[in-house]
Amino acid sequence: MGCGTGLPSNAQVVNDEMCDICEVWTAESLFPCRVCTRVFHDGCLRRMGYIQGDGAAEVTEMAHTETGWSCHYCNNLNLLLTEEEMYSLTETFQQCKVIPDCSLTRADFLRYRHQAAKRGDSDRALSGEQEEQAARQFAALDPDHRGHIEWPDFLSHESLLLLQQLRPQNSLLRLLTVKERERARATFLAWGSGSAISEAECHRAQHSWFHKHLPQAPSSSVSVSHVGPIADSSPASGSSKSQDKALMPTEHESRSVDWPTFLRENVIYILAARPNSAAVHLKPPG
Repeated sequence: MGCGTGLPSNAQVVNDEMCDICEVWTAESLFPCRVCTRVFHDGCLRRMGYIQGDGAAEVTEMAHTETGWSCHYCNNLNLLLTEEEMYSLTETFQQCKVIPDCSLTRADFLRYRHQAAKRGDSDRALSGEQEEQAARQFAALDPDHRGHIEWPDFLSHESLLLLQQLRPQNSLLRLLTVKERERARATFLAWGSGSAISEAECHRAQHSWFHKHLPQAPSSSVSVSHVGPIADSSPASGSSKSQDKALMPTEHESRSVDWPTFLRENVIYILAARPNSAAVHLKPPG
């Protein structure tokens, strides 16, 4: 589906018929990924160690909600990096003395961000505003307020920052799956009037992709699992007063955003919403 000036037509998204692991079709229930078209048997996921213990019940619950579940390929944003990009990220971790597979406290995260900012330029460090932004990002990665962030969430965040820094927009757009483009299209059509939406609505969409594990989602004409905007009247749409204020229409609302621009300005946040974790792996501005 292209990103030209015209709004693309609705695509029929069809999941694979055979389990991606055993490559066998059976009558038993298959778990579909909400990002790609792969499907999996519960037993195959257990056998390969992708779900363990109580994780099976959680996967089952998520897979049968409108939100859906991300498979082990799509859940791991680190897999989006090339070998060269992964080497660059590993080198940064080594120079900043980040220990792999260990959780990070708020102090660890801020220290790392300062060290990463000064890397290659001894006179450069985070400004006060940048440190506040880093602190807000840590809070977004720690939604349960445990005082630390898990390594997979930290790695996903850093992978996204590297993609944002090194990849051109067209390269990021090519990472989107058909399901993700269809959800973006449905969002654009739901909030827009014809061929454009307001800038405020575009910014609101950047936040909307991270609404996960909803107790009840609104109906949608899109035939794929829903991970995207929720109605303002939904109980799950409530947030802090500061966020509501940040997302209210402003004087910038007059700028119209067409479909290609909408997709470009949302692509990194759509990718960031892939993991099953409740963490916000790349907090949008505002």
